[in-house]
Amino acid sequence: MKQIIYNNYEELSYSTAEMIADLIREKPDALLCFPAGETSVGTFEHLIKLNKEGTLSFSKCRIVGLDEWAHLGEMKKENCFSFLKKHFFDHIDYSPENLCFFNGESDDLAAECEKTDAFLKEYGPIDMMLLGAGMNGHLGLNEPGTPFDLYSHIVVLDETTRKVGQKYFSGDVTLTAGISLGIQYVLESKTVILQLNGTRKAGIVKLLVECEISPDVPASAIRLHSNSCLLLDKEAASHL
Repeated sequence: MKQIIYNNYEELSYSTAEMIADLIREKPDALLCFPAGETSVGTFEHLIKLNKEGTLSFSKCRIVGLDEWAHLGEMKKENCFSFLKKHFFDHIDYSPENLCFFNGESDDLAAECEKTDAFLKEYGPIDMMLLGAGMNGHLGLNEPGTPFDLYSHIVVLDETTRKVGQKYFSGDVTLTAGISLGIQYVLESKTVILQLNGTRKAGIVKLLVECEISPDVPASAIRLHSNSCLLLDKEAASHL
């Protein structure tokens, strides 16, 4: 695992976006995976800028969803896909037929897992997976204790995720379950980028870097990957 510390969030976002852009320019039909999280927004903004300038195109890229909340009901308009649509997809030249995302409102979440696994079996492995890590060390919605050898799977949410996840919604929402790409997909991806920023993430950064690699800290799994990068700003790296 390569570790790079940047001076601030802006540098972190710019450098992450440039890494992704270089990969897409080298392989225009790359299979990509992006997270729906606050840390990635700055990266999206720079990728959008490159796209609008005409120096980067997503038209041939395939994009697979990392995770999704399950059974939000009326709040489904604020789910993970909607977050990505608002902050990214609505501003780039992607092809809708090249997307594969979990439908968290489906009555058959197991079928959603099968759909995504079939998509990745046909087009995978993932060329670039961008990730963030939760306050409990989760990757995607792979909560503490989740085995590393799972592919797409249904998740019972950790109490920390239930609480922290409220920030993504405009009103109160009951978060109990989700659906996620498993860590086996992380390990099989060609390139993995884990980015964290801010002092609030300093504790989990120290833990994932220094702990024994274990499902107890899912983010520690990226240390098993031969082509992974941990990208931090100074605040997130302040406890190292």
